[in-house]
Amino acid sequence: QVGSALSAQSPMGQPSVSGLSQITSSLYISNGVAANNKLMVSSNRITTVINVPVEVVNTLYEDIQYVQVPVADAPISRLCDFFDPTADHIHSVAMKQGRTLLRCWREPLSCSLPCYLMKYHAMSLLDAHTWTKSCRPIIRPNNGFWEQLIHYEFQLFGKNSVHMVSSPMGVIPDIYQKGVRLMIPLGAISPASVPRSKVQICY
Repeated sequence: QVGSALSAQSPMGQPSVSGLSQITSSLYISNGVAANNKLMVSSNRITTVINVPVEVVNTLYEDIQYVQVPVADAPISRLCDFFDPTADHIHSVAMKQGRTLLRCWREPLSCSLPCYLMKYHAMSLLDAHTWTKSCRPIIRPNNGFWEQLIHYEFQLFGKNSVHMVSSPMGVIPDIYQKGVRLMIPLGAISPASVPRSKVQICY
């Protein structure tokens, strides 16, 4: 399987938080500064830039296609409405031998990475997140986006590899449980004292 083969590889290039991070041979992610760096974009042969127009402003280059995803970085945002269109567009660019750069000012578009990997590389959400995190360590979707990613995984595969669970910090993805235990002494915070964030689930 393609997903298994990708999961078995080492991260594509060194993990980066300031420059371009390579996720696959045709997919990159960066912050706004890197995405506006013409030399960096051209040297990596980027042909398409996808971003969130409500949060960022592009420096436009004539030879680059720009795609806008109108969603805010908030747990109640319905990012799930854009999971398939964004993944499909990334795949379409790759099929034409192009390269896509996801420009993430904060969180929203980083969720498109595991969606693309799940849909077109047959990876579980857990594997897709692990792979993406190894390429760009600062990625951490908010709880609302996690709820939507979990639902999307179930739509694709009929099962889930990540679940939302109770913790001393409230409801979190189970993959964060170990980190929470290391951060907070047992009993420091009652789960009941932390309200669950309002999220948008896509049906």
